[in-house]
Amino acid sequence: MAHLGENRYGKSRVRVMKVVRQATHHAMKEWNVRVLLHGDFESCFTEGDNSMILPTDTMKNTVYWLARESNATTLEEFAIELVDYLLSNNPQVTKASAEVEEKKWDQALIDGAPHATTYKLGGPELQTVEVVRERGDALKITSGIDGLVVLKTTKSAFTGYIKDKLTTLPESTDRIFGTRATAAWEYLHPPDSYETTRSSTLATLLRVFADHDSLSVQHTLYDMGKAVLEAVPEIARITLTMPNLHCLLVDLSRFGQDNPNQIFVPIDEPHGYIEAVIER
Repeated sequence: MAHLGENRYGKSRVRVMKVVRQATHHAMKEWNVRVLLHGDFESCFTEGDNSMILPTDTMKNTVYWLARESNATTLEEFAIELVDYLLSNNPQVTKASAEVEEKKWDQALIDGAPHATTYKLGGPELQTVEVVRERGDALKITSGIDGLVVLKTTKSAFTGYIKDKLTTLPESTDRIFGTRATAAWEYLHPPDSYETTRSSTLATLLRVFADHDSLSVQHTLYDMGKAVLEAVPEIARITLTMPNLHCLLVDLSRFGQDNPNQIFVPIDEPHGYIEAVIER
């Protein structure tokens, strides 16, 4: 006999841009929001009874309404407000979550100075957060960054690995190391400033990636995560995903040329996939 298992529903890809028009400059944020609700929805699934259902269109409008009312300056603060609003106004909901992605818009530099009302997209990466609260429980907040594309042209090696009859990869003591990293960190307790914590985390990740004498992607990934825990005491654990975006050395010998580690073919498929959690 069939029965309803775990279920949830919500609204996804709610895009909202907010401009706060201050006297000296305009502050702008662009967010992409997903809201999901768990609760007493069985009658909707099994009987077509919608009496316990908050329409997803209402959820979309809630994002817009709350964005107008909110004083939040970070995506974490906005996601917390959104989750708490949905729980407070919907007694049939037992758990709510909000995921927010933020594009990195920076004030454009004009003649060396930030322009008050003009922005430039800072990079392909997205700032992220997921906030989850079960009714009566504490918030669970996971901040992160998705699509952090970085590459270094040296200080990366890969040797001493298993070799069998199918191994064709040559050892390398000086290779290009590129990745499209994703990081997600959970907090021991809410920080004094989500923005400061995010800035410190990103700066640490970039510094260690750049300076590390890498013996493998795994080796660098671990030291990046370890350094974040040392630099940011509010963070309990960090999950790092670092696909290895290969740059393959081109064989130019057929053209009578040498290739002293200068000419490569960058590829992103197939790629190595490395992921780990580093925790206290």
